[in-house]
Amino acid sequence: MSKKLVLMDHDGGIDDFLATIVLMRMEQVQPLGIIVTPADCYIQSALNVTRKILDLLECSQVPVVESTVRGINPFPAAYRRDSVIIDNFPILNERETIDTPLLKESGQAFMVRMLQHASEPVTLMVTGPLTTVATALDQAPEIETKIQEIVWMGGALTVAGNVEKAFAPEHDGSAEWNVYWDPIAAARVWQTQIPVVVCPLDVTNNVPLTPEFIRQLAKQRHYRLSDLAGQCYALALPQDYYCWDILATTYLDCPEFYQLGERETRIVATGRSQGRTKIEPGGRKIQVMEAVDKERFYSYLLQQWGE
Repeated sequence: MSKKLVLMDHDGGIDDFLATIVLMRMEQVQPLGIIVTPADCYIQSALNVTRKILDLLECSQVPVVESTVRGINPFPAAYRRDSVIIDNFPILNERETIDTPLLKESGQAFMVRMLQHASEPVTLMVTGPLTTVATALDQAPEIETKIQEIVWMGGALTVAGNVEKAFAPEHDGSAEWNVYWDPIAAARVWQTQIPVVVCPLDVTNNVPLTPEFIRQLAKQRHYRLSDLAGQCYALALPQDYYCWDILATTYLDCPEFYQLGERETRIVATGRSQGRTKIEPGGRKIQVMEAVDKERFYSYLLQQWGE
């Protein structure tokens, strides 16, 4: 059976890096590259961490590319600095050099090129904002037909968003951060006919980072990937943290863990609700992850990091 062609686009947060590890451990996936969008990170550190992780996994043949897009509503510096801290983890700095290549072209240009030359339709695994995808579509509209589907961690449909007033005093709190960073880009993707599978806060709220999971992870810290994941999660513990991007990414390997439903939606692009993913009759149809088998999911993570 041929492997699923996947192009990943992440934005350099803790869960983006751990989702990268999960993706690279999937036997049925052929990763075409990893694009880093400069949203929930400081970009140079996020690029370094991504490349060092690929070296650790002995996947240095997978190229890393920097997207040069910019969003409308920046992530807080308190979130973004995690990428700088992780870049200095000892486990990622045992070697003097990084083998995984950093390509010189922009992430959006790389996305266009990879889709234009792909032998079959490609799945886009997006765990950050949709800006790089929207920009690539604007540059080369014909690539729309080369996208098998977009699996995206983003949105909040029937629950509150996670954009807090402390960081966005003019917002009404209805948006999820990946949409809020650039709601116009999300609305642009909603104008396409590309199948979209969304992993919203509605389902990620059910998979928190729990003390019990941390204890299970600690028991296998003799594995290097578990040790790295444990260090990352220790950094996340002072805040309420969920398996956002990891849950979305695991869908590629284990769709049987999930219950999907179809919803008609609209992206609110401007105003106090900008970034809201609104359920609206007659809106754009998307597939939504509505439920997940939590026990199987957590067990899967321990297995993927068991090396």
